[in-house]
Amino acid sequence: MVILILSALLIISAIGLIYYWVDFYLRKGVQVIQEDWYMKFQKAFPVADMWVAACAILGAVGLLTGQNYGFLFSMLAASSLIFLALMDITFNIENKLYRLVGTSPEMKLELVLNLWCLSLGVVLIVCLWSRIIFI
Repeated sequence: MVILILSALLIISAIGLIYYWVDFYLRKGVQVIQEDWYMKFQKAFPVADMWVAACAILGAVGLLTGQNYGFLFSMLAASSLIFLALMDITFNIENKLYRLVGTSPEMKLELVLNLWCLSLGVVLIVCLWSRIIFI
């Protein structure tokens, strides 16, 4: 049951990451502010986020089919999620963007995504670590 839940969370995360960037470039609904410095920072993330999405999908498929690569890619996704969340959280704190949470739905979404990535990364590592067979 744990594997099924973790796989579902990985797939949801991959879909969410892909949707976020489609929205960012096409609808522009997730952009918190239009300042040049903010846009440059955000535009540095799509390739890394697609790495996370690919690892998440491969991890979920591997876990669901009982393949060893599922653990590897799930752990890669977990670590990448934590890294991306910490980069974004640090940026948001240093630039005082979290103060916009009360007035900006886009910043509320950013906060939720930051917490999602950080907590899912930790949960994946905690839940999967004891299941990995070391050779």
